[in-house]
Order: sequence, then structure tokens, then C-alpha cells
Amino acid sequence: MMFKPGAPLYSYEVIREAGNQVMYVNYLGAPQVPNIAEYPEIMSRTMDLLLEAPDTSRVVFVQQRNYNYNSMQVFMLQEIASLHRYLVNQEKILSPSKLSIMNTEYIGQRHNDVSYLLMILKRDPILCYQELLRVLKNENLNLNGTPPDYQLDQSSYIRLLEKFKGLLEKTRLINDALEFISGYVFGKRDIYYHFFRPDIIPNFTFTRIASTLPQDAEIVDQYNIGKGYEQSVVTILKRKEDAKHIYHLIPPEYSLSEDKQELINLARNVLIEHQPKAEEFTDPEKTRQVFFNVSRDLLRDLSSNKKVKLTYDELNKLAGILVRHTIGFGLIEVLLQDKKLQDIMLNAPISLNPIYLRHAEFDECITNITPSREDGDSWAAKFRMISGRPLDEANPILDTDLRLGNVRARIAVIQQPLSPSGLSYAIRRHREDPWTLPLFIKHKMLNSFSAGLLSFLIDGSRTMLVAGTRSAGKTSLLGSLMLEIMPKYRTIVIEDTLELPVDALRKLKYDIIRMKVRSSLLKTTTEIGADEGIRTSLRLGDSSLIIGEVRSLEAKALYEAMRVGALANVVAGTIHGASPYGVFDRVVNDLEVPLTSFKATDVILVANPVRTPDGLRAIKRVVQLAEVRKHWSKDPEEEGGFVDLLKYNVERDELEASEELINGDSEVIKAIASGVKGWAGNWDAVYDNINLRAKIKQEVVDIANKANNPELLEAGFNSLSNNMFHEFSRQVQEEVGLPVSDQVFPLWQDWLKQQVKRKKF
Repeated sequence: MMFKPGAPLYSYEVIREAGNQVMYVNYLGAPQVPNIAEYPEIMSRTMDLLLEAPDTSRVVFVQQRNYNYNSMQVFMLQEIASLHRYLVNQEKILSPSKLSIMNTEYIGQRHNDVSYLLMILKRDPILCYQELLRVLKNENLNLNGTPPDYQLDQSSYIRLLEKFKGLLEKTRLINDALEFISGYVFGKRDIYYHFFRPDIIPNFTFTRIASTLPQDAEIVDQYNIGKGYEQSVVTILKRKEDAKHIYHLIPPEYSLSEDKQELINLARNVLIEHQPKAEEFTDPEKTRQVFFNVSRDLLRDLSSNKKVKLTYDELNKLAGILVRHTIGFGLIEVLLQDKKLQDIMLNAPISLNPIYLRHAEFDECITNITPSREDGDSWAAKFRMISGRPLDEANPILDTDLRLGNVRARIAVIQQPLSPSGLSYAIRRHREDPWTLPLFIKHKMLNSFSAGLLSFLIDGSRTMLVAGTRSAGKTSLLGSLMLEIMPKYRTIVIEDTLELPVDALRKLKYDIIRMKVRSSLLKTTTEIGADEGIRTSLRLGDSSLIIGEVRSLEAKALYEAMRVGALANVVAGTIHGASPYGVFDRVVNDLEVPLTSFKATDVILVANPVRTPDGLRAIKRVVQLAEVRKHWSKDPEEEGGFVDLLKYNVERDELEASEELINGDSEVIKAIASGVKGWAGNWDAVYDNINLRAKIKQEVVDIANKANNPELLEAGFNSLSNNMFHEFSRQVQEEVGLPVSDQVFPLWQDWLKQQVKRKKF
């Protein structure tokens, strides 16, 4: 809401937003910041306005920043204002007959006392209450010295004051203030800060933010996100009675000085007239850079005209904020700068609910941010343009991705009629760099032996499904397994939403091609279907095939690919399912893949969240690796078609090798060994190779911890380490016939020491 130039000071307009009546009051040009807690005249003036518009549920004071007072704060003011009107108009508390039923000479003093109380009631209700107690005390003392003929009159006046006191004590403000009154200093207004703390809204956005820290919460952690002039402060707090932590964000745009706020407001009004067209969003990064340059030039000119001095960093900071709140995604972009965030949720109606999120360390959190309907609608329109996909009543679901520099996120939007209360968002933040098996070892999602076995299976060109519930880490696991594919082999990735780390792998010189296909949730679009994409991939030459997620018709095409390429290249994908049988049930019964085709699956890797004993946190773990045997005919569960190779031990919080794996009774591993000289029928040599890979993964983790060098765990070094492992294995195999660990590991270990010493990674 922006008032037109020349609008009268303190004029107001009531606008209906999301079913609520919101009063916007013009404080542009006012001599002070509109702070109800600090200024009695602002408190009194606000109560007068609420009497004129009694249906108001929220009040916003419009200045260079907007100051939003929520429904509970408004209710407290309305109660006091209504009480004042009741006492004057209905109770007629100032009428002579009320002040003195016998029309005594005390009527003048009583009129002065009650007038004073009514005058301060709207300016300082707590002072009014304290003064009322003082007057009552004096009048009760006077009762003892009052002549008998006047005692009835005095008692009647005391009852009038008692009624005033009783009504005042019933108001929410006074009732809640009673616990603080013991420390109250006469005339001081500090006590009001317990009740009236506005959300701050810069004039160039609509999203509200509670800028002050809640007083009844304990600070658990505090850190900065963003770089340089883009830094924001995050404070994690916890109330004893609340299950969730509080994620309190102070972004740079909410701490700007008044003159810089004015510059952004002026610049925004200019840029709004030049919003980019839909076709310009086909290259969002280029569009943002163009708008950043335009914004910076515009702000430089405005600052010169307004005689506001800006440093180079300040100019870039304001330009970045301006882009974020015009063609960008506002505070969503700021939240996505936090590497510790996993999910961001906006629930409908989003203007009435704070943003919720999932934190890597503090699990589910509630934030101090409440988006507006205007911002929510704007973001949906931009996601439609970026994705090229519909979002309307006929297509109420939109799945797409968002890229902001190195930050990647998956976006899911739903709207009416699927979401009756309007737009809702679920945003999954991806790690900037791909997850690796050493990283998963460090975070205990799996152990080194499991990592070695998975590396062995990938090199063995097996078909694999990574299963699990939502937020189990399936896509991250699949991305880490892609890094185990030797870069010299070609990989085709098929996704409907771009989540896998294809760009990062390309930078590491992987031979990789990505295909974007139609979402299974869409009925019609210009994109091809996932099933057609998979069949097309088979015509693109010899390649490993990675499917982002198996959801619908593509399942049949995927199993065609598995049956065609099972013994030549890796075929892998993710699928929802909490167990091997859950995967079987979904693939065969829900997706209608024939029983015989399902047997093309070699292994199923299951990841699920595991609850901590207190039930407050969920930790991500790989809980099972099962091979799919081929002898069964109807039900693999009943006929022993699923054989565990790894199983999660909840007491030890670790994956353990099964007896079948230890004893060499794995058909999948035997099949891999049968095609390698020296391994066929030699289980000890095969197991030695698995353990060799495990030792290498563990050594990387140990050295990274010892050297305090997390870069050793990242994708770049992981790829380099894998390449050297293969090179040393080839050398040893040429010399002794087998890549035995006793000879490969020392060579690789010496190489690692040299890399750490030279810092070549």
C-alpha cells in the first residue's frame, strides 16, 4: 500500500486482504517513527481510528518502512478504545448524577479526577490503572472521615470507581500487564514493549517480519548467512513449552536507514513500469544481471539527486535488494542462502501463516517471517514463466526448479482447487556441491564398508533403485553414486525436475547429457513424457542411464532399459518405498510393470529417516541394501526373492553386512565377479576389493578430519581419488594379476599424502 503524494498526514484506508480488514495509516512525513509502545499520542490516535473502523483486524503504519501491528495487538487497543467509549457514552461516567448522587460540593474535584483518568486511558492505559488505584485508595480513606449525611454519596462514588477498575482489569492488556506492574515506573512506557512490537515491512515489499527477538525464548545459536554486503543474521531460539525451535532472520533490507529505504522505494516505482516480459525469463540469470545493472545505475542517479552518499558496496547491496524484490523471490532468496536449510514450507493461506522450515541441526522450525498474498501470487507467476509449465485450476500442481547462482532448489506449488485456501509452496534446497560417499560416511548416513560395496556395484554395472520415504535423501544418494561412475563412460540423466548434480559433474569432466521430460502430474505440455525420454536414451548410444524419480508410465520404459542394458551399464533411479517389498508393490501393482520385468532390478537401496529416542529429531540413514534374486515366480517376499546384503542395526546406529554377504552367497556380486579375470570363483579376492574401496573412503574421511580440510570430502577430490584408485588398480593388476588391496592401498595412500601436503585439490 502506497499513499499518493500529498495524502493528508494520519489519513487512513481500510483494505480487505485474505478475509481480513487491514487499516493502512499514512505516516509519511510524520515527525516520529510510528511506535505505539513509545509514543502516547500515537496510541491514542490509533484507538480513535479503530473506533471509526471497528472491524479492523490489522493496522499498518506507512512510512519509509511499514510497521505492522497484528490482530492480537489491535484487539488490545480496540478493547481499551471500546471501554473509553462505553464509559463516556453509555455509563455517562462524567455526568453529575454519576459523580455525586446528592450533588455535593465534592462534584468538581471528582469531575477533575475522572476526566484525568479518561484522558490518560487511551494514551497510557497502565498509568490510568495505577492512577485509578491511587484515587480509589484515597476515596476509601476519605470514607471514614465523611459526615454521616454524605457517606451514601461517597460510597456511590467509590462503587463507580470500582466498576471502572473492574472493567479495566477485564481487558487483555491490563490483565496481561499485571505481572509486570511491580516493576513499573510512574509515567515510563517500557512496559508496553511487552505487548506492542510491530513486524517491520519495507515499503518495497509486502512480506512481514518480526524484527525483535522474543523475550521469553532462549538463544540456542546465532550465525551469519550470505557473503559480504549480502550478509543476514540468523538466530535460533527455543521456548521451553514449544516443540519447534524459532528461526529468527534479520535480512539486510530490514535494517536499512530511512534515506536508503527511500532510494529503494523510488527506484522500485520506476522499475515496476519496466517489468520483464515472459520470454525474458527463459534465461533468468541473464535477466537478473541486466536488472542488477539497471538498478545500480538508477540508484546511483537517485542518490546523487537526493544527496545521499553511497559507497560501492552499499550501491551493490541496494541493487541486489531491489532485484530481489522486483523480478526475484524476496526473502525466499535470503533463506536459500542458508546452507543448513533443507526444506522451506509456505502453508495456505500464506498471508496468515509464518514460514516453516526444516533445519539440518534443529529439525522443524517456525520463522519470524509471514509472506503476503501479493508476494505469493507474484512468485507463482514467475515460476510459471521460468518453468514454461501451467499453474491454473485445470493444472493446480507445479513442479519446477530454481537456480540462484550456485544455489539450487526444487519448487512444488499447489493452488485451488487442490489447495482450497490458496497457494502453498514446498521448497527443497539442494546442496551447492554434490553429496559424496565420504560425506555420507562423515554424517553417519552409511559406513565405509557400505560405501565400498556401493562403489563395487556401480563399477559392476548393476541395475539399482534407491528407495525411501520423502526427505529420506534418495536424490542425494543417487547423486553420490553418479560420482562413482568412471568419467570416461557416458551417462544420460532423465528428470522432470532438475535436481541431480549434472552441472557439477560436467565441470569435473564427466561425459554426461541431461534430458528434461514432462512431469507425470501434467496432462498436456510441450515436453515429451518420461517414458518416451527413456526409450530415446536407448537410441543415443552406449550409456549409463540415471532416472531422477520413477513415478508413472516411465516405469515400464525403465524396465525395458534395465533388461536391455543390465549387463553393460549402470541403470539407476529413485522411487518412493520404505522397503524392498514396498518398492515391488509400487512397481508391479501401482505402476503395472510385469513380474518378470521387475526381476531386472539387481539391488534395492533403502534410506529412511530414523527417529531419535526423544522423538524430536529424525536422522537420515541408509537402512537396507537387498538384492533381488530371480528364482521366484509370484511373490519375492514369500519366496525368498529379497536377500539382504546390508541391514541397519538400530542399537549400534550402523549398517552391518549380512551372513549371506560375508559368506559370499550373493548372486549379484557373483555375477559381477564372473566377468572379471581372477575373481570368478574367488570370493576372497572379491571381498578384498570391496574392503579396499571401503578403506579408501574411510581414509579420506579420517584425513579430512585430521587435517581439518572438508574439501577432501567434496565432489572434486572424490572424483580425483576414484580416478587414482582405478589407475593404481590397473597398475597392480598388470603386475600381479589382481588389484589386491595390500599393494593398491599403499600406492593410493602415498598419493593422498602428497596431495594433502601440496594442497592439490
